[in-house]
Amino acid sequence: MAASYLALLALFLSLPLLLLIAWKRWRLRGPARHVVVVVLGDVGRSPRMQYHALSLAKRGFSVTLLGYCNSKPHDELLQNDRIRIVRLTELQRLAVGPHVLQYGVKVVFQAVHLLWKLMCRKPAAYIFLQNPPGLPAIAVCWFVGFLCGSKLVIDWHNYGYSIMGLVHGPSHHLVLLAKWYEKLCGRLSHLNLCVTNAMREDLAENWGIKAVTVYDKPASFFKETPLDLQHQLFMKLGRSYSAFRASSEPSDPATERSAFTERDAGSGMVTCLRGRPALLVSSTSWTEDEDFSILLATLEKFEQLILDGESLPSLVCVITGKGPLKEYYSRLISQKHFQHIQICTPWLEPEDYPLLLGSADLGVCLHKSSSGLDLPMKVVDMFGCCLPVCAVTFQCLHELVIHEENGLVFKDSEELAAQLQMLFSKFPDPAGKLNRFRKKLQESKQLRWDESWTQTVLPLLMDT
Repeated sequence: MAASYLALLALFLSLPLLLLIAWKRWRLRGPARHVVVVVLGDVGRSPRMQYHALSLAKRGFSVTLLGYCNSKPHDELLQNDRIRIVRLTELQRLAVGPHVLQYGVKVVFQAVHLLWKLMCRKPAAYIFLQNPPGLPAIAVCWFVGFLCGSKLVIDWHNYGYSIMGLVHGPSHHLVLLAKWYEKLCGRLSHLNLCVTNAMREDLAENWGIKAVTVYDKPASFFKETPLDLQHQLFMKLGRSYSAFRASSEPSDPATERSAFTERDAGSGMVTCLRGRPALLVSSTSWTEDEDFSILLATLEKFEQLILDGESLPSLVCVITGKGPLKEYYSRLISQKHFQHIQICTPWLEPEDYPLLLGSADLGVCLHKSSSGLDLPMKVVDMFGCCLPVCAVTFQCLHELVIHEENGLVFKDSEELAAQLQMLFSKFPDPAGKLNRFRKKLQESKQLRWDESWTQTVLPLLMDT
């Protein structure tokens, strides 16, 4: 008798959920033009998923973008009437208890919270999920798709377990559990996208997952910055960062001068300053897969070359981004006492970042993939701005940077210092190698994100 009452109680309690599922499946029978894009991270620092949302919206889909809202997304996303951003609540790590317990509580909270947010949305034909982070998002998104008839699309940017392995070590029980979970749940998706051919092959051979390579491509707003916009940017940044301010005041008080440019008071014409410093840019998420001690050691060698009388310019080195290791490297930077090099570490507005890349003289990438299978999107953006790049080598970098063709590849600070010396010799030299790399990038017909997406992703959605 008691068992019957319990069964009836369970049925009564589950009835609202069953009715919600039935209603959502009924709604999905009509023309399904809604897609949910899920980022269990900061939307503003997830450009590829923003681009997916924009491309989907351009093709007539209504898009709900779920994620943390710690930093501002691109204006194009915010101004699109077809895209709605839904904020996820981020649970900060507990300050007490063992690490495993803290992590477990966070995962359970994320799972319940994400499930609730997804079930409260209108029916979706597809759920696009960024991985990593995929724990617990893959299982939750698959479960919602199973209940509501949505198809799960996983966009593999890397392997989450490999990133955890940088912190805990590859044999840690949490890392092994994460790998098992990722491998098991990754097979539940309807469609898989990935960022390199190397990852596609690894997913097929070692995970039993068939994926389609969708290379990162620069968005249309990554392009060379006209000189007048460069000047506006430098003047704006100069209000907060001394590296962008002029070392001397112009004779005419009405003339605007930055460390790199000058606007004539009469004509309004902007020109580059003679003897200006070179502008070197790097961007980072300040994580364990980027070793900025390489760049600091390189800058020390570059400074010594200038002191030894080499014909090299002063440098302004801008390192943009947010992340857990920023404070650590900021302390190291503060201990350096350069005479000819200035370093600043700003966090830029989304609209200013492309302008900075389009204004710089050289980009440096220190990204070393935790899995060896993903590519640095920052280099894609730099190439979009026709910015020559020096990149640290790793397993599949050749899918993006070809040494001596569209950039330079280095192994350590010695090689990078030698490359900077070669590229900046007699700067700015119109006939120098730095300018030849830029001209190659200008002449290459680079495919942009939306064109690439239309050719690779859209046909996959139309076929399903």
